[in-house]
Amino acid sequence: MISKLLEQIGTRVLAWLEQAGDLVTLSGRTFVGVFRRPFDGANLLHQLQAVGVNSVPVVVLTSLAVSMVFAVQLAFGFKQFQAEGLAGQVEGLAVVRELAPVITGLMMAGRVGSAMAAELGTMQVTEQIDALECLATDPIHYLFVPRLLASLIMLPLLTAISIYVGYLGGYVLLVLVQGHSAWVYSQDFFKLIKGRDLLIALTKGLSFGLIIAMVGCWRGYRTRGGAEGVGNAPTSSVVTSSLWILVTDFFLTKLLLV
Repeated sequence: MISKLLEQIGTRVLAWLEQAGDLVTLSGRTFVGVFRRPFDGANLLHQLQAVGVNSVPVVVLTSLAVSMVFAVQLAFGFKQFQAEGLAGQVEGLAVVRELAPVITGLMMAGRVGSAMAAELGTMQVTEQIDALECLATDPIHYLFVPRLLASLIMLPLLTAISIYVGYLGGYVLLVLVQGHSAWVYSQDFFKLIKGRDLLIALTKGLSFGLIIAMVGCWRGYRTRGGAEGVGNAPTSSVVTSSLWILVTDFFLTKLLLV
């Protein structure tokens, strides 16, 4: 009984290590491919639009909703201690350090990472990737590199947009609804924020972009099992990316705030 249990645990650990090694290997090939020629500018522009421009409405709506809900909680909580003036300061710190990068990362994992996994998974099961290899085209360089570069460029920009929208969400709730002074809110929102906090937010956006692109492409590239496999690839990509985003957020916060 115990030996069978240990065998099952060992099998799962080996399978997990095999998958981790495969992801690391593909990531290494992708980073090498960034510096290889030819450079496909048209493909990169297409990915910049797909990853960044088309994601702006989703980021704006989710950031606005989350920042307004957070402002409601702050206004209600601080009111019990007659400390309503702290709501703007805490709102600014929370939006810049945590809410903007994490909400942007999770939304992009659902929208962009799943799309990458579905697209590459479909190409895999319909043997389009095999056709690329027959034409002497490296699928890692052709498929992975533009998506990785687009994610690394656009995730920090989307995080910056999310910070600005978070400021507007707090303004709408605290100033227009709760009646706080607009000038005081504008001063309080940025009062506790330092240049290092903005750097932390953009670093998190860059790291989340790396996770989303590599996990999405990896899950799609390793898709097996026909239509069922294509259906499972996006789900697996979103779950894996979301978990790694939350874990990475914790360690980056611990490292960069010390």
